[in-house]
Amino acid sequence: MMSYNIDVCQYRDMKTRKLTNPCCSPLLAGAIEPESAAEMATLFRVLGEPARLQLLGLIAQQPEGEICACDLVEPLGLSQPTVSHHLKVLYEAGLLDKERRGTWIYYRLVPEPFERLRAALAIPQIPQP
Repeated sequence: MMSYNIDVCQYRDMKTRKLTNPCCSPLLAGAIEPESAAEMATLFRVLGEPARLQLLGLIAQQPEGEICACDLVEPLGLSQPTVSHHLKVLYEAGLLDKERRGTWIYYRLVPEPFERLRAALAIPQIPQP
């Protein structure tokens, strides 16, 4: 029985040619830097919790752009400690800013991280086969 090197068999008849008009853009043209990728991965992990997405949606819908933490418990149907935990995670991830007014804490979105995520996800239309 004769053994063949698959690489030799597969490529021995291939001709090398230079593409004068490549059909695709360079793969690394839109590469994300490792530091940015790590930052975005952290944000996506934070956003991977449905309750946190709901919180962000509720805060974004406020005409004043902010809402008291006490007003977020009922719409979500979660306990106050659970809502506070999710708000803390969003705040520590840099997605929310907060301001204490007496005994109440008001939360608002921080636009910059959302802009970075939006820019990173600016994917061109994918061609249909």
